[in-house]
Parts: sequence; structure tokens; C-alpha cells
Amino acid sequence: MASESLPRLRVLVVDDETKLTELLKLELDVEGYEVDIASDGAAGLIRSRTEPIPDLIILDWNLPDFSGIDICQRIRAGGVTTPILMLTGHDEITDRVKALDAGVDDYLIKPFSIDELMARLRAMRRRAESFSAQVGGDGHPERLQVADLVLDTRTRDVSRAGRHVHLSVKEYELLNFLMRGAGRVLERSEIMRGVWGENFYGDDNLLDVYIRYLRQKIETKEAPTLIHTIRGVGFILREESA
Repeated sequence: MASESLPRLRVLVVDDETKLTELLKLELDVEGYEVDIASDGAAGLIRSRTEPIPDLIILDWNLPDFSGIDICQRIRAGGVTTPILMLTGHDEITDRVKALDAGVDDYLIKPFSIDELMARLRAMRRRAESFSAQVGGDGHPERLQVADLVLDTRTRDVSRAGRHVHLSVKEYELLNFLMRGAGRVLERSEIMRGVWGENFYGDDNLLDVYIRYLRQKIETKEAPTLIHTIRGVGFILREESA
């Protein structure tokens, strides 16, 4: 349980299942969270943007007015970076990719245990804090560069040879991780932990899917290959000549 001397983390739960939201509110309260409930997507969207901004969001895929995917995309389009955990009955890899591309940080398949949900929330919070700590604290944007690929961690802008590259939230996080480890072979398990977190139990084929997405966006016939596969091990981001 959180110490009373510390501010309680705010969790927004967007779900129309009354019994479930009542249970989540009870359990989250016991864990020391301050809980706000929205029973539809429109209300959830408004509350996600209203001060004080929630620290974590639990979002159901199936809502009475909009899909959780739509709401997540709109939350991200509004500039809100709050970690989002999606509750869903969809377990196909295409559905997982769709959710992650929309800006979801993690997802939990129904039915689930409360203990697992709490573990996912803790992991999401740790990742968010770790990611924030990576940004330079000198008041200037931190710039990562490998060859002509440039990533600005403050503005989240990515460019290749001066051409802007649009990335989804998860594509950006993956590229950020690869660029921070540039020149070093990164094992698959290391990448999964760094980008999807310690408590991510999904299929690691997602990594191959997102590596393919990144290659399609940052590598062309005119631009040399930067992401190299180390068979049986993982990947390395470096200039071909290196």
C-alpha cells in the first residue's frame, strides 16, 4: 500500500462493465491508487485530458460508443503520454499490433487476475519513469544519431537524411532503444524487456513485426541498411560500413 506521506497515483478506468469497475476501484484503492471511472469512451477521452492528468489509464477495447483503439488514438493525438493498459478479449497477433500501434503500452487478456493487473500497472509506471529519466536534463533536446538517422527525445522527432519519418508510439520506443544501444548486439529478450517491459507476456513475434515496420520506414534503396539481424541472437543498429 502506498505511503500516506506520498501523493496517490491517479488511475483512470474506462470501462462500461459496472461489476468490473467496482472491483477494480476497490482493489486499486487498497493498493493506494486514486481511482476515477468513466463508463464510455467519450467521458474517458475528456477525463484523460482534464487536469490533473491521470498517471495511468486502464482502457477496455469494447466500449458502448467508441472502440478502445479509437479512444487511445485520440488520447495520443491530444499529446497525452500517460501509460495505457488495454483490457481485451482479442488475442490475435494482428489485434495486439493494432493496439500497440494505437499507442497502448500493454494489454491484458480477459479474464485476468487482479495480481497480474497490478503487476502490469507497476511495470508500466516503472517504464514511464525510466523513459522520462533518459531525456537530457540540461534544458536542451537530447539528440541521438546513427549515420543520417536522427532521433530527438524531447520532441520525439525522427528523420533520415533530412526526411521526416512518422512512427507509431511503439515504433518510436523500439527505435529509441535500438539507437541507445547502437553498435552493440542486443538480444531479443533484452529488447523485449526494454521496450515491452519485464511483465510483458505476449508473443515475442511482435518484435519481428515491429522491426519490419521500422525497416520499411527508415530504410530505402537510397538509404543504407541500419538495422541488422544477428541470427539466433537479436539485432544491432549500426552503419553497414561498421
